[in-house]
Amino acid sequence: MTDTAEQDQRRARYERRVAASKRARRVLWRAPFEGTIRERLDWLARTAPEVHDLDERVDMYGDRIVGTLEDRVAALLGTEAAAFFPTGTMAQQVALRCWAARTGDPTVALHGLAHPEVHERNAFSQVSGLRPVRVTSEPRLPTAAEIRDFDEPFGALMLELPLRDAGYVLPSWEELTEVVEAARERDAVVHFDGARLWECTEHFGRSLEEIAALADTVYLSFYKSLGGFGGAALAGPKTLIEEAKAWRHRYGGMIFQQFPTVLSALAGLDTELPRLPGYVRHARVVAAALREGFAEAGVPGARVHPAVPHTHEFRVWLPYAPDVPAEAAVRQAEETSVLLFARAWDHGGPDLAFTEVTVGAQGLEWTADDVRAAVADFVTRLPAP
Repeated sequence: MTDTAEQDQRRARYERRVAASKRARRVLWRAPFEGTIRERLDWLARTAPEVHDLDERVDMYGDRIVGTLEDRVAALLGTEAAAFFPTGTMAQQVALRCWAARTGDPTVALHGLAHPEVHERNAFSQVSGLRPVRVTSEPRLPTAAEIRDFDEPFGALMLELPLRDAGYVLPSWEELTEVVEAARERDAVVHFDGARLWECTEHFGRSLEEIAALADTVYLSFYKSLGGFGGAALAGPKTLIEEAKAWRHRYGGMIFQQFPTVLSALAGLDTELPRLPGYVRHARVVAAALREGFAEAGVPGARVHPAVPHTHEFRVWLPYAPDVPAEAAVRQAEETSVLLFARAWDHGGPDLAFTEVTVGAQGLEWTADDVRAAVADFVTRLPAP
């Protein structure tokens, strides 16, 4: 099969999966961003009156409702200030270039699987003059020993919490505090890539304010956990945030009006944020049932990672080329109206595939027995490994 034909096949399967998800009577998670324009606008129309005064004048270049959201985030994280950004890519570049100017060192120590290294086309070095160096590429967060023993100086340490491309993994609270202390010993500032930090309180057993207090600055996303239309926040000391706002303007982030995105962020903070700890707890039930279901079905090498999820998202690994479980998942949804695996399957090695599982509001309806039954049915659509 040619590359073009393979891409066309995967695109067609994606469209089938989205359509099947909309029709399915049972899913673990239904991605908000895969809805129609009408569905997204209807959701905002229902929720917006509960989160903000809609008779207030609209924002212009970052005032009014934008300031309300910024104050809300700063209060949640216990920081002096926060700034709204249109994207997380922009927010993190701005934060780290501001720190580089203050420390005099443009070197940023980070993980080899961190989002800027994997998904941003070398933006740190190509756009912001930063120099990323990889502390480790192991599928876990860096250790305190690795930070202390790293063989060159750096001005900032960036930690992605959770580390998505390792399976949404987190360190323990003790490990995290030790890593931060190790960075401080090297006179480095600490920046949290907390795109999904909202999900982390259950694992750490700490509030958002306690987690954010470990870092000098924190970035958070409004769509990855909260279901907003987009947007991000950068939180930290007031003087640095004011400087970041100047750079936001220079980077083209001073958008004329942003009230739809900001309203959706406020709605997510009111509706989804309080539910996230419950999603995390139920994800552990789902993960255990998935592991048991594959073991009962006799699928060798099937794996759930982390075995006990750190957030409400985790990975499932199976001993097949990606197209095999991807087709089985879509067929199961089309034929039974049960969508067990709602996301794409990716290549993890020879005859090895993985997918990401998210447990949201819809997933709370699933019992462990429901999950095991769905696994048994899913496996009937797989060839023998």
